Amino acid sequence: MPSSEVIVSDTSPLLNLALVDRLGVLSEQFESIVVPDAVRTELLAGEDGADRLETLLESDFVSVQPAENGELVRELRSELDVGEAAAIALALERDADLVLIDERDGRTVARRHDLTITGVVGLLLRAARDGTVDIETALSELRDAGFWIDDALYRRAIESVAESASESESDTDKT
Repeated sequence: MPSSEVIVSDTSPLLNLALVDRLGVLSEQFESIVVPDAVRTELLAGEDGADRLETLLESDFVSVQPAENGELVRELRSELDVGEAAAIALALERDADLVLIDERDGRTVARRHDLTITGVVGLLLRAARDGTVDIETALSELRDAGFWIDDALYRRAIESVAESASESESDTDKT
Protein backbone atom coordinates (compact mmCIF):
# COMPACT_ATOMS: atom_id res chain seq x y z
CA MET A 1 0.00 0.00 0.00
CA PRO A 2 1.46 3.37 -1.01
CA SER A 3 2.52 5.77 1.72
CA SER A 4 1.11 9.33 1.89
CA GLU A 5 4.37 10.78 3.18
CA VAL A 6 6.18 13.71 1.56
CA ILE A 7 8.87 12.16 -0.66
CA VAL A 8 11.45 14.34 -2.43
CA SER A 9 13.72 12.82 -5.06
CA ASP A 10 17.08 13.65 -6.54
CA THR A 11 17.93 12.66 -10.11
CA SER A 12 19.85 9.40 -9.66
CA PRO A 13 17.17 7.14 -8.13
CA LEU A 14 14.63 8.11 -10.80
CA LEU A 15 17.10 7.83 -13.65
CA ASN A 16 18.38 4.45 -12.52
CA LEU A 17 14.89 3.05 -11.99
CA ALA A 18 14.02 4.23 -15.51
CA LEU A 19 17.12 2.58 -16.96
CA VAL A 20 16.05 -0.81 -15.57
CA ASP A 21 12.35 -0.21 -16.31
CA ARG A 22 11.35 -0.28 -12.64
CA LEU A 23 9.75 3.14 -12.11
CA GLY A 24 6.62 1.26 -11.01
CA VAL A 25 8.19 0.56 -7.60
CA LEU A 26 7.66 4.25 -6.80
CA SER A 27 3.89 4.17 -7.17
CA GLU A 28 3.76 0.87 -5.29
CA GLN A 29 5.46 2.53 -2.30
CA PHE A 30 4.30 6.16 -2.40
CA GLU A 31 1.19 8.16 -3.26
CA SER A 32 3.32 10.81 -4.95
CA ILE A 33 6.80 12.29 -5.10
CA VAL A 34 8.11 15.82 -5.39
CA VAL A 35 11.12 16.83 -7.47
CA PRO A 36 12.74 20.25 -7.71
CA ASP A 37 12.90 22.02 -11.08
CA ALA A 38 16.65 21.32 -11.24
CA VAL A 39 16.06 17.56 -11.01
CA ARG A 40 13.43 17.73 -13.76
CA THR A 41 15.95 19.54 -15.95
CA GLU A 42 18.67 16.95 -15.24
CA LEU A 43 16.31 14.06 -15.96
CA LEU A 44 15.21 15.47 -19.31
CA ALA A 45 18.75 16.41 -20.39
CA GLY A 46 19.83 12.81 -20.96
CA GLU A 47 18.79 10.29 -23.57
CA ASP A 48 18.82 7.10 -21.49
CA GLY A 49 15.35 6.31 -20.20
CA ALA A 50 14.08 9.67 -21.51
CA ASP A 51 10.68 8.41 -22.69
CA ARG A 52 9.93 6.71 -19.35
CA LEU A 53 11.15 9.73 -17.40
CA GLU A 54 9.13 12.18 -19.47
CA THR A 55 6.00 10.07 -18.94
CA LEU A 56 6.70 9.96 -15.20
CA LEU A 57 7.31 13.71 -14.96
CA GLU A 58 4.11 14.50 -16.86
CA SER A 59 2.01 12.23 -14.63
CA ASP A 60 -0.06 13.30 -11.63
CA PHE A 61 2.26 11.15 -9.51
CA VAL A 62 5.10 13.70 -9.71
CA SER A 63 4.92 17.29 -8.57
CA VAL A 64 7.68 19.57 -9.85
CA GLN A 65 8.38 22.48 -7.52
CA PRO A 66 11.12 25.07 -7.15
CA ALA A 67 13.40 25.09 -4.15
CA GLU A 68 12.52 28.51 -2.73
CA ASN A 69 15.53 29.01 -0.47
CA GLY A 70 18.08 30.15 -3.03
CA GLU A 71 20.62 30.97 -0.33
CA LEU A 72 20.53 27.41 0.98
CA VAL A 73 20.80 25.99 -2.55
CA ARG A 74 23.87 28.17 -3.20
CA GLU A 75 25.41 27.07 0.11
CA LEU A 76 24.79 23.39 -0.68
CA ARG A 77 26.21 23.86 -4.19
CA SER A 78 29.63 24.29 -2.62
CA GLU A 79 29.53 20.53 -1.92
CA LEU A 80 26.92 19.11 -4.29
CA ASP A 81 25.61 19.28 -7.82
CA VAL A 82 22.58 21.44 -8.53
CA GLY A 83 20.04 18.59 -8.43
CA GLU A 84 21.22 17.26 -5.08
CA ALA A 85 21.39 20.77 -3.60
CA ALA A 86 17.88 21.62 -4.81
CA ALA A 87 16.46 18.26 -3.63
CA ILE A 88 17.89 18.69 -0.14
CA ALA A 89 16.73 22.33 0.07
CA LEU A 90 13.23 21.37 -1.12
CA ALA A 91 13.12 18.46 1.33
CA LEU A 92 13.94 20.82 4.18
CA GLU A 93 11.35 23.37 3.00
CA ARG A 94 8.63 20.71 2.68
CA ASP A 95 9.64 18.91 5.89
CA ALA A 96 9.96 15.74 3.81
CA ASP A 97 9.55 12.34 5.38
CA LEU A 98 12.03 10.78 2.97
CA VAL A 99 14.61 11.91 0.42
CA LEU A 100 15.57 9.64 -2.47
CA ILE A 101 19.27 10.20 -3.10
CA ASP A 102 22.13 7.91 -4.14
CA GLU A 103 25.39 9.84 -4.24
CA ARG A 104 27.58 9.55 -1.17
CA ASP A 105 28.19 13.31 -0.79
CA GLY A 106 24.49 14.06 -1.13
CA ARG A 107 23.58 11.41 1.43
CA THR A 108 26.18 12.82 3.85
CA VAL A 109 24.80 16.35 3.53
CA ALA A 110 21.19 15.13 3.82
CA ARG A 111 22.04 13.26 7.03
CA ARG A 112 23.79 16.35 8.38
CA HIS A 113 20.44 18.13 7.95
CA ASP A 114 18.65 15.27 9.75
CA LEU A 115 16.82 14.09 6.65
CA THR A 116 15.77 10.46 6.30
CA ILE A 117 17.18 9.01 3.10
CA THR A 118 17.09 6.00 0.85
CA GLY A 119 18.34 5.34 -2.64
CA VAL A 120 17.62 3.11 -5.57
CA VAL A 121 18.91 0.02 -3.76
CA GLY A 122 16.72 0.80 -0.74
CA LEU A 123 13.67 1.24 -2.98
CA LEU A 124 14.35 -2.09 -4.64
CA LEU A 125 14.83 -3.76 -1.24
CA ARG A 126 11.42 -2.47 -0.12
CA ALA A 127 9.87 -3.80 -3.32
CA ALA A 128 11.60 -7.16 -2.89
CA ARG A 129 10.33 -7.49 0.67
CA ASP A 130 6.81 -6.77 -0.66
CA GLY A 131 7.32 -9.55 -3.19
CA THR A 132 7.08 -7.33 -6.28
CA VAL A 133 10.76 -7.47 -7.32
CA ASP A 134 13.38 -10.20 -7.41
CA ILE A 135 16.26 -8.39 -5.70
CA GLU A 136 19.10 -10.31 -7.33
CA THR A 137 17.69 -9.69 -10.82
CA ALA A 138 17.04 -6.02 -10.10
CA LEU A 139 20.51 -5.40 -8.68
CA SER A 140 22.12 -7.20 -11.60
CA GLU A 141 20.13 -5.06 -14.01
CA LEU A 142 21.30 -1.93 -12.19
CA ARG A 143 24.90 -3.05 -12.44
CA ASP A 144 24.45 -3.82 -16.14
CA ALA A 145 23.05 -0.30 -16.61
CA GLY A 146 26.22 1.15 -15.09
CA PHE A 147 25.14 1.76 -11.48
CA TRP A 148 27.99 0.86 -9.17
CA ILE A 149 27.04 -1.49 -6.32
CA ASP A 150 29.72 -2.69 -3.94
CA ASP A 151 29.95 -6.50 -3.81
CA ALA A 152 29.36 -6.50 -0.05
CA LEU A 153 26.20 -4.39 -0.41
CA TYR A 154 25.01 -6.64 -3.23
CA ARG A 155 25.36 -9.74 -1.03
CA ARG A 156 23.86 -8.03 2.05
CA ALA A 157 20.81 -6.93 0.07
CA ILE A 158 20.15 -10.43 -1.25
CA GLU A 159 20.69 -11.97 2.19
CA SER A 160 18.43 -9.37 3.81
CA VAL A 161 15.54 -10.24 1.50
CA ALA A 162 16.12 -13.96 2.03
CA GLU A 163 16.08 -13.46 5.81
CA SER A 164 12.85 -11.43 5.59
CA ALA A 165 11.24 -14.19 3.55
CA SER A 166 12.36 -16.83 6.06
CA GLU A 167 10.97 -14.81 8.96
CA SER A 168 7.66 -14.36 7.14
CA GLU A 169 7.43 -18.06 6.44
CA SER A 170 8.15 -18.96 10.06
CA ASP A 171 5.55 -16.43 11.25
CA THR A 172 3.01 -18.00 8.90
CA ASP A 173 3.87 -21.47 10.19
CA LYS A 174 3.03 -20.34 13.74
CA THR A 175 -0.53 -19.29 12.88
